[in-house]
Amino acid sequence: MAAITAAMVGDLRAKTDAPMMECKKALTEADGDMAKAEEILRVKLGSKASKASSRITAEGVISTYIAGNVGALVEVNCETDFVTKNDEFIGLVEAAAKLVVEQNPADVAALGACKLPDGKTLEELRTELIGRIGENMSFRRFQRFETSAKLASYLHGTRIGVIVEFDGADEQVGKDVAMHIAAMKPVALSAEQVPADLIEKERSVAALKAAESGKPADIVAKMVDGSVQKYLKEVSLFNQAFVKNDKQSVEQMLKAANSTVKSFAMYVVGEGIEKKQDDFAAEVAAQVAAAKQAQ
Repeated sequence: MAAITAAMVGDLRAKTDAPMMECKKALTEADGDMAKAEEILRVKLGSKASKASSRITAEGVISTYIAGNVGALVEVNCETDFVTKNDEFIGLVEAAAKLVVEQNPADVAALGACKLPDGKTLEELRTELIGRIGENMSFRRFQRFETSAKLASYLHGTRIGVIVEFDGADEQVGKDVAMHIAAMKPVALSAEQVPADLIEKERSVAALKAAESGKPADIVAKMVDGSVQKYLKEVSLFNQAFVKNDKQSVEQMLKAANSTVKSFAMYVVGEGIEKKQDDFAAEVAAQVAAAKQAQ
């Protein structure tokens, strides 16, 4: 019998998008024959999964799950908005969030290997859904919180999700801050924690704008610094005006409630994924041209 290597299993998975263990079983059954193993998987899992695996998944659903002092924020992607309303797909996302909390996977690959109550892995469920629904789906990312503090979450539909780690007697404070974050989208707790690359990008843009003013260099430098400081105030949570009372900053609101926010995470569906842009005019023109050639 031919030796089944990890590289062979990886190659078959890349071709079929089938679970690793299913790839290994198919290769074993086919005695190492890649083409035969692929055919075995086609019969067992259907061809939809492999055909869908190369398609961009820029839509999706975000879900949260909190059990005591442990919580998770998860994004699972699909191809179209239509599937985001499918109960089975939503169930897949919710199951993923719960498994992140309960089984603490190290990464997305480990998340797929987590087992559901029926013994099936999450990856096996994903592959089955691809076969039934006909769209590619992918576990994109997750963040897990385990803390001695409190956790609160907010979902804006299924497209924006937030988890906040906070202290304080008032549970509503955490929920209010989570909702605020979803609305105002801060990138850090404080100005000091804003990533350096974002600050440099803002400084570069501000410098180009200021240079167009034609003012002396020292004035331009002050204009740039002012723009950067304004940006830092706008994107740091504590400095933002609180959405439920814009007379207060979030920091002032927290102080009045005798509460603090330790950290947060926010996901927006498809953020950073390049979506496929369909040129319908070009598609129609191509169809017309093809029709004329066929006459």
